[in-house]
Amino acid sequence: MFVGQRLSGLLFVFVFLVSIAPEPLAAPHEPRSPTDSIRQTNAVSASVPQICPVTQPPAQTFVPPSPYPSQHGSDGFWFGSEKLWVQLPTNGTWSQLPHYRPSDTAFRQKIQWWRKGYDWRADMPSKLVITGKRLDSPAPPLVSQSNASGMGTGTDGRAFIMSGLDIPTLGCWQITGDYNGDKLTFVIWGRAIKFVQLLINAQTGQVESSQNHMSD
Repeated sequence: MFVGQRLSGLLFVFVFLVSIAPEPLAAPHEPRSPTDSIRQTNAVSASVPQICPVTQPPAQTFVPPSPYPSQHGSDGFWFGSEKLWVQLPTNGTWSQLPHYRPSDTAFRQKIQWWRKGYDWRADMPSKLVITGKRLDSPAPPLVSQSNASGMGTGTDGRAFIMSGLDIPTLGCWQITGDYNGDKLTFVIWGRAIKFVQLLINAQTGQVESSQNHMSD
């Protein structure tokens, strides 16, 4: 029992020290032309298991219609059609997912949905319905909220739909947006912020260690 307590104490100290360690500065993202996006299978993060078929840049690049924003960061790409499109990460991962509130168990992600000719004045409340299911393990469905939001790029003032997703568990998620029958589906791997992920790993390891000790 005393050995288990010492191991738990050392694990807590390790998690605390790692969580306060400074993160390396990330290089600024330079805008890329959509024509620079190509299918790069090796770009998928090594943390994504092979059983998760994350959405990757398609062979034929989608270019948002003018005058909507067409550039994107070096770590992202446009995905969809003129009826509905989003920007996704090339590595197939939503990393650093936080809890919306400290008391929440779900993980929060915001995502912008675009649609040609979208008029936020005629979409209150928004007709966009977002659903999601986990592919690699049983889990409750995600919960979403969608709100019309305007964003100006220069003087065009084109609008998008901002959505907030509450993802109940981390893992492989298939997410679908449906706007009056126009659907867009993608698959993404969800990871928590570094400190939360370490705690999850630590708790999982402790449970497995305890079970193995009991079986011995």
